Amino acid sequence: MMPIKFPFCGLTASTVFIGRNSRGNWVAREHNGLFGGVFVNRDQAFKYALFKNGRHLEAIVELAHEIHLDIFADPQSAGTTHVLLEEIEQLNSASVHEG
Repeated sequence: MMPIKFPFCGLTASTVFIGRNSRGNWVAREHNGLFGGVFVNRDQAFKYALFKNGRHLEAIVELAHEIHLDIFADPQSAGTTHVLLEEIEQLNSASVHEG
């Protein structure tokens, strides 16, 4: 997916996806995984997305399906980062259930 280009001013805004993860938290994630966050409610996810993409509401897409936070500085390392984030999530889940 390509960033949205605005012909009237030459700006480019990053598309940000918003939706819920498997735990019911709200996730905002830039389409290339360059930034994102996990939020308690939808309003906070939208505020973050607007802040990070230069206040371009038209570049925010709310998804009906599950979304996960995959953030990586180098898109080539996406697979490795995804595995690490899953491992961290599993460890966090295990520690919550234990104590």
